[in-house]
Order: sequence, then C-alpha cells, then structure tokens
Amino acid sequence: MNFAPILPEVILGLGAVALMMVAAFVRRSSTITHVAAIVLLVGACFALIGAPQTAGSVFDGMWAADGFAAFGKVIIYLSAAVAIVMAHGWFDQNHEHGAEYAVLILLSALGASVMVSATDLMMLYVGLELQSLSAYVLASYRRHDARSAEAGLKYFVLGGLASGILLYGISLLYGFAGTTYFDGIAAAFAGPNGASLGLLFGLVFTLAGIAFKIAAVPFHMWTPDVYEGAPTPVTAFFAAGQKAAAILLATRVCLDAMGPVTDQWRQIVIFAALASIILGAVAAYGQTNIKRLLAYSSINNVGFALVGLAAGGREGATAVLVYSAVYVVMTLGAFLCIMRMRDAEGRPLESLSSLSGLSQTRPLLALALAMFMFSLAGIPPLFGFWPKLMVFQAAVDAGLQLLALAAAALTVIGAYYYLRVIKIMYFDAPAEPFAPARGKTETVLIAACALIISPLGYLLINPLTTAAADAASVF
Repeated sequence: MNFAPILPEVILGLGAVALMMVAAFVRRSSTITHVAAIVLLVGACFALIGAPQTAGSVFDGMWAADGFAAFGKVIIYLSAAVAIVMAHGWFDQNHEHGAEYAVLILLSALGASVMVSATDLMMLYVGLELQSLSAYVLASYRRHDARSAEAGLKYFVLGGLASGILLYGISLLYGFAGTTYFDGIAAAFAGPNGASLGLLFGLVFTLAGIAFKIAAVPFHMWTPDVYEGAPTPVTAFFAAGQKAAAILLATRVCLDAMGPVTDQWRQIVIFAALASIILGAVAAYGQTNIKRLLAYSSINNVGFALVGLAAGGREGATAVLVYSAVYVVMTLGAFLCIMRMRDAEGRPLESLSSLSGLSQTRPLLALALAMFMFSLAGIPPLFGFWPKLMVFQAAVDAGLQLLALAAAALTVIGAYYYLRVIKIMYFDAPAEPFAPARGKTETVLIAACALIISPLGYLLINPLTTAAADAASVF
C-alpha cells in the first residue's frame, strides 16, 4: 500500500497518538507537546511537496491527492499551528495550558485534512466527524468556565443534528445513485433521464449538512454563542482553519459530485450567499462583544465566498481558494489582536468599550486591528479588497451579474460595524489601558498578518492567483 499520498495525515495521526502518550506519562509535558505539535504541522506542510501530492485519485477513488487538497491543507495546518502558538499566551499556565490541547488541535486538523481530500461520501463523513468531535471538546476546553461549557454543549447538540441531516442526504444519494463515490454520483446526475427527485432531495440535505459546518444562513445559529464561549485561540481556529476546510469541502462536493446539476445547487448557494451576507451584516450592529461581532463577520464573509462558489467552474473555484487564503490571514490577525485585550490583572477582555481610545494607549495595536477591520470590510487599498473583487468578477463572468451587484451593494452595509470598531479606538475617550503584552511570538504574528493584508500584499497577487488556478484546474 502506498502511503505517500497520505503522508501529511500519517504524520498528524501518529504524532497525535504519540503526544497523547507523552501527555499521559510525562509530568508537565504541555510545553513539549505544544512545540512538538507545531513541528508536526510544519512537517505536514513540507510533506505536501512532491509528486505523491499531485497523484490525482488514489485509494480506489476515495481520496484525492491533488493541488486543490494541497492548497487547502496548507491553510489548515498553518491555522492550527497559529492556534497552538496563541494558546501559550492565553491559557492559565498552571491550570489550563494542558498537553491535551495540542493533541485535540492535531486531531481536528487531521479531520479537516481528510475533508478536503475526500472524493467519497463515507470518507467525507469520517473526516468531518473527526474534525467535529475534536472541536466539541475544544469549545468546552475551559472546564470551570460556564460560557465555555455552554458553548461546547450547544455545538455538540446542534452539530449532532447537522450530522443527522448530512447522513440522511448521503443515504439518499447512495440509494438513488448506487454509489458513494463523487464521480459515480455525478454520472447518476448526468443520466439519460436526468436527475431523479430522490437525487435532488439528497443534494438538498447534503448541502444543508455542509452549510452548518460553514455557518451559512440559515444554519448559522450556533456560531455567535460558540465563538463567544470558546477560548479565544480555539475560536480563532474555528473561524480560520475549520471554516476554510468546510468551504473547500463544499466546493469539491458541488463542482465534482454535483457538477452536472449546477443549475439546481446554484439556487441553494445563491440564497445562502445573500442571506449570509445580509444577516452577518445586520445582526452584528448591536453586538457589544468583539468575539460575537467577529462571529457575524465570519458569517458575512462566508456569504462572499459562496458568491464565488455559485459562479462554478474553475474560475469560481479559483476565487474561492484565494478568498479563503486571504480571509484566514485577516481572521487570525484580528484574533491575535483580541488576545492583547487584558485588564491590569491579566484577565481577558472582550467588550468593545474596552477598546475605547486604544489609539492613544496602544497605537500600534490599534493600527493593526484597524487594518484587519478595514480589510475584512473589503476597503481598498488593503489586500482584503482583492478577493472580494475576484468573487464578484467570477460571478459576472458566469452570467450572475445581479448576484455580483447585490453582493457588492451589501458590502456597504457590512462595513458599518467594522468602521464602528475603528471609531471606538480612534475617537472615544481612552478606557483603562491593557496589561503589558506577554510573549513576542504573538507580536511577530500580528506584524506578519498586517504586512500581508497591507497594500504590499498586492505583490502576492500573481503567485497566489497562479497557485489557486493550478489547484482549481482539477475541476
């Protein structure tokens, strides 16, 4: 059996098991496991280099070792590594910074990695559940925090419901197509008699289950509570790596398994895109908690990514890949800034009012957070403008001019709450200053993310677009 196409997954899986043993038998092993987990994730990124990762369909067609999967895995692994680095400066070093945190992040990244490579419905479900089960525990990681326990319980209950919906859709597709392979399902949809009613019902339920994972409206209800209650490093990973994995999973399912019935699933995606953009913008208006605000921001940004998916084809897939990559950088940067929000006793702060006058007390932190807010809003000349332009262009080229026009107009509505954060930092009276920053690694990461989304980021357009186009060429 050739393990080369799954070498990154082998590294993460065996590494997670080994670190679990270290955590069980070695006292005070948290630092060892966290450093080792970061090394494993970086090693998994390097394992993506080479011919085995562009081998196409392997393992009897259940697994795709292609450029699309490799592109997504780089995003997932780097997001997971940043989430582990963030934990070192956020958790209580004596009580909460346990070795099991890194193991859970590795297992969740492993599940997300399987998701983006799956070309079979059962493989898809295995990866999704591995990622989800780890995420449920991560959300409730702070055992003595009522909000964290509530977040984990809500995520688990609603996630179980979504899994049931997805399994029902999978059973319908298997029953009417006679196979769980994506290419077999595509052949059934393209049959001489067209797609049967049963296949279309399977399509709807499958997309509904996936929509929960990407927090698209109307399956977004878990997102604000889970993002607020989960520890901030965990929330960052949910909003970045896991969100990107789910979006790329939806892209592969729609373009690969359901390609022959694009007109049918496009209606669902367009509705979810516009509804997510609208609700993500409007519902964020009254938020006073920065993490809840970014939860609605993630819903809003999912809507724009779905605009690219609705365009379909290689151009649409390219736009989705570029959008996902830039979105992850913006989101991680924003959450790294939130980690700096601590009172004089070192307790985390999350209210928007605590950002008042930040430009006077911490001018560089305020500048970085303002850049991330402007970029999430898609305001030029920051680099966040470019992926939005790409998804709009893809929609126009696909003949969806009204969708592109509506999404562009709704961008203005969403910009309000991003600008509100900036107004609080630069024009309100200063609040109590934050505690001095702990650790320089987070500062370096904030600077790196800010540099990427600055106007200098436009230098990355050619290499990023080329890499995304090569990855999307599998469709």
